[in-house]
Amino acid sequence: MNSSSSTIARGDLSVAKRLFPYLWEFKGRVLLALAFLVAAKLANITVPIVMKKIVDGLTGDKAVLAVPVSLLLAYALLRLSSTLFNELRDVVFVKVAQRAMRRIALEVFHHLHALSLRFHLERQTGGLTRDIERGTRGISTLLSFMVFSVLPTLLEIALVTGFLIYKFDIWFGVITVGALILYVALTFVISEWRTAHRRQMNEMDSKANTKAIDSLLNYETVKYFGNEQYEAKRYDGNLQSYERAVVKSETSLGLLNAVQALVIALAVSLLMWRAADGIVNGHLTLGDLVMVNALLIQLYIPLNFLGVMYREIKQAVVDMEKMFRLLGENREVEDKPGAPPLAVTGGAIRFENVDFTYDGKREILKNVSFEVPPGRKVAVVGTSGSGKSTLARLLFRFYDVNHGRITIDGQDIRDVRQASVRAALGVVPQDTVLFNDTIYYNVSYGRPGATRDEIENAARVAHIAEFIARLPDGWETMVGERGLKLSGGEKQRVSIARTVLKNPPILVFDEATSALDSHTEKSIQAELAEISRDRTTLVIAHRLSTIVDADEILVLEHGEIVERGNFRDLLAMNGRFAQMWRLQQEERLEEEALA
Repeated sequence: MNSSSSTIARGDLSVAKRLFPYLWEFKGRVLLALAFLVAAKLANITVPIVMKKIVDGLTGDKAVLAVPVSLLLAYALLRLSSTLFNELRDVVFVKVAQRAMRRIALEVFHHLHALSLRFHLERQTGGLTRDIERGTRGISTLLSFMVFSVLPTLLEIALVTGFLIYKFDIWFGVITVGALILYVALTFVISEWRTAHRRQMNEMDSKANTKAIDSLLNYETVKYFGNEQYEAKRYDGNLQSYERAVVKSETSLGLLNAVQALVIALAVSLLMWRAADGIVNGHLTLGDLVMVNALLIQLYIPLNFLGVMYREIKQAVVDMEKMFRLLGENREVEDKPGAPPLAVTGGAIRFENVDFTYDGKREILKNVSFEVPPGRKVAVVGTSGSGKSTLARLLFRFYDVNHGRITIDGQDIRDVRQASVRAALGVVPQDTVLFNDTIYYNVSYGRPGATRDEIENAARVAHIAEFIARLPDGWETMVGERGLKLSGGEKQRVSIARTVLKNPPILVFDEATSALDSHTEKSIQAELAEISRDRTTLVIAHRLSTIVDADEILVLEHGEIVERGNFRDLLAMNGRFAQMWRLQQEERLEEEALA
């Protein structure tokens, strides 16, 4: 076997191992389903035997005036039993399959949320969701075919082959087994060849879906630049690749079906020839010919379906590979075993000699040290790319520092549970992204389970209650994808209300008003000042006019703190901060002159 085939085989085995514990959780149902499976196949095999007796009872000198009622009843009962046991098997096993799908999909979902911010910044949402969708569907396909098709087929082949050898002669078994081996071997070889086309087809499908979702999420940008045709061409390029992969896959399918049909036709012809020869020589009866024919028909149908089953199982495994690969993604940031929750007393934040780099090449922060005392406000300013927002990401422990440490009330955030750190922090970001749901849902997201009164009070504190009351649908107003139906100021107020509802001891304002116009910024600044009163607050600012009241201001340049002090002290230094202040004041005057 070549290396690619062995790799595929190992992948198949790995998928089966991952799936088994989810099934064995309901081992009672699994064993009962297998018992019904065996009962159904035994009944199925017995039907042709009863038919032989009926035919023999109606031929030649043995012909009777009527078929014994007992044989007719047995025939009807066996036919019914076969169907009944199959249905019982399906009913018993369906809960096993559905629970396995649910558990695995939920595990993948949890794992994706546990992965680092780096993974989510690099991923492509459209391809990722399609991989999960195909993976969970693949679980259903795999289980359905294994329990409802593969096992029944293998069992039936074994029963029919054994019975033919026992009842007639070895040649019946040799022909049946030989045809089976040839059929399976050809199916395996051609299907393995087809699997490469299936993988390519999946890749092209995911890429096309990713391009479509990315384009639709950036609908306004596409419209601004009039690039509808350009986007359509990009999308069609992926669709063309997908089309070619599908054509190759379906062409190889036609070849496989033809080869399978040839093997089956040859085997059936040989077995019928053996049976007919036995009748001519007086060894077999007409009933034996009918029985052999009925057994072959019963065997032919599932055997003919074996190719389809194998292909579907292989495709399901391919579809599941990517989903299980997601579970293999390492968590970049993990809690230490037995880590305690963060114990917040005053909410003091300390950065101690912090170094950080995203890729190990370019340093983002270099030897950064500062403290935010309990209940005080510290602001960080600097040019774009100076590392300001990285401070917030490290504080939330989206990444771990390369050197130094970050503490809250003296506790290194790497030594406590991540969830408890994030529970103590509230953030109002520059780009507020809302769920495509109601305003009520988005505000209540700050603390799921909060009462309606608490949610409405948070809206009043954020000065958005009156705006909501004026809307035709009020709290039930849908905000659209990423909150696009709301203005920038309205989205920020929803974000503020959400943070107020969370009621954290520590607040982080990450350039919370830099994307707003001056008028909206001033009104929101008052709300930010109100909610940050008596709380430990870290402000990452772009507009210096918003941090005049900060207890301390840090000036970050190329990842290093180059100046620090209060507003008056920094202006008096006439250094980098004073230069930034003069530049922004000139810009403000120019804007007012043009207004």
